[in-house]
Amino acid sequence: MPKMIFIERDGTRKEVEAPVGLSVLEIAHRNNIDIEGACEGSLACSTCHVIVADDWFETLEEASEDEEDMLDLAFGLTATSRLGCQIIITEEKDGLTVALPQETRNMLLD
Repeated sequence: MPKMIFIERDGTRKEVEAPVGLSVLEIAHRNNIDIEGACEGSLACSTCHVIVADDWFETLEEASEDEEDMLDLAFGLTATSRLGCQIIITEEKDGLTVALPQETRNMLLD
């Protein structure tokens, strides 16, 4: 089974199993990683914002226009920022590494 690595806000690296077909957001929730995902993956918020490791970013599918629009609302946006709900695990993504941003903003509560 593929694995992925989350780098938590305090710098702790957590390697977890990453079942094929699940999103990074779903995997985070299964493993008690502190990613909110307020809209439950419906692409209506940016609370599942993750920062993809540089060496993995180019291997991902391009972000959709809707994802780009939501990312514009994220705190701490970087050149390798993506929404965890939009990254689906495949065998080729074994070892995917993402970091959690220092802050998130839940626009659904504003």
